[in-house]
Amino acid sequence: MTKPVVAIVGRPNVGKSTIFNRIVGERVSIVEDTPGVTRDRLYSSGEWLTTDFNIIDTGGIEISDAPFMEQIRQQAEIAIQEADVIIFMTNGREGVTDADENVAKILYRTKKPVVLAVNKVDNPEMREQIYDFYSLGFGDPHPISGSHGLGLGDLLDTVVNHFPEIEEEDYGEDTIKFSLIGRPNVGKSSLVNALLGEDRVIVSDIEGTTRDAVDSKLTVGEKDYVIIDTAGMRKKGKVYESTEKYSVLRALRAIERSDVVLVVLNAEEGIREQDKKIAGYAHEAGKGVIIVVNKWDAIEKNDKTMKEFEENIREHFKYLDYAPIVYLSAVTKQRVNTLLPIIDTVSENHSMRVQSSILNEVIMDAIAMNPTPQDKGRRLRIYYATQVAVKPPTFVVFVNEPEIMHFSYERFLENQIRQAFGFEGTPIRLISRKRT
Repeated sequence: MTKPVVAIVGRPNVGKSTIFNRIVGERVSIVEDTPGVTRDRLYSSGEWLTTDFNIIDTGGIEISDAPFMEQIRQQAEIAIQEADVIIFMTNGREGVTDADENVAKILYRTKKPVVLAVNKVDNPEMREQIYDFYSLGFGDPHPISGSHGLGLGDLLDTVVNHFPEIEEEDYGEDTIKFSLIGRPNVGKSSLVNALLGEDRVIVSDIEGTTRDAVDSKLTVGEKDYVIIDTAGMRKKGKVYESTEKYSVLRALRAIERSDVVLVVLNAEEGIREQDKKIAGYAHEAGKGVIIVVNKWDAIEKNDKTMKEFEENIREHFKYLDYAPIVYLSAVTKQRVNTLLPIIDTVSENHSMRVQSSILNEVIMDAIAMNPTPQDKGRRLRIYYATQVAVKPPTFVVFVNEPEIMHFSYERFLENQIRQAFGFEGTPIRLISRKRT
């Protein structure tokens, strides 16, 4: 299911990044008392009262000629366009400023719900100062303190109440939903068209020309698929896709709805840092993953090219060592016909269940081959393992002391399970629990 999106916007140095980090529960965003230090939108996931959502941290909006301000304003406007609910952040110590009123003018144009937050209200005496913020025209201001975590519960209650009802199209249990993610101009739209056999998606050499996220239905034989293409962004006729980070939020939304994710690379350009970040979202979401090297026809090759390219991929994507690699050309349709059978295999593995009796035989054989570790005289004992979920396959291992289960031994057990059952293309998760 697609998660609602929350954007935190406001002028520089009002504490947006501090609140962002409080909500996501970890120090993701750069925090510094220098206006404009948050240069790019940052994305993460939050949860409140069992409701999951994506959250965007933006740079401050300020109409000036100061460095970065025009770019920051553009980023915030894109975040506003993408969000379902907007948190308008202000600073209670400084009162309402001209910059706050400039931000308010931008927000008046959106039809999205806006929740006004007054940050840095660290004690009850300061609460009387928030009444000035009614003049901004966004209803009741919420006094909060990012540094002390005060008032966030009431703020998030209001935010969650504004979330829209998101309706997902029901494609049927047997339909395989897969998405294509990657940097702009790696050939995602061309690959969609090659799979569909028709020019249904706009294709151009200009980065970011995919305007709308449109699901494409595909039937081959008796199998049904839905292709989820990730769209670029358009604002007032101008596409702000020159910076690769602008594609991340759409990729996140597509990943959430997918069973299998195709991470598309450009063979001509090689692997970029942004490729690794985007692929990491698919891995963390527990989706089936296939690495697709597109434009394979456009590079000069010898008998070692494919092997060297694979070694490079495995070096940069160590966390995706389970993902198959496909080399193809969407333009010439070279090897495009091999893609759907691999998607079928990965989807089946993503949903695979194994019998507990056979699983425990594999675990016991693994222990016999490599005995469990010890810590301060205590040896890890594994009593039993069982599969508790699919998509991705998830296993609970019951042990005497979960804290002794070292990451390296957990990785060893995962490798033994893969060797026994395959699971090509899908992450698997092992959870250690104390036997009661």
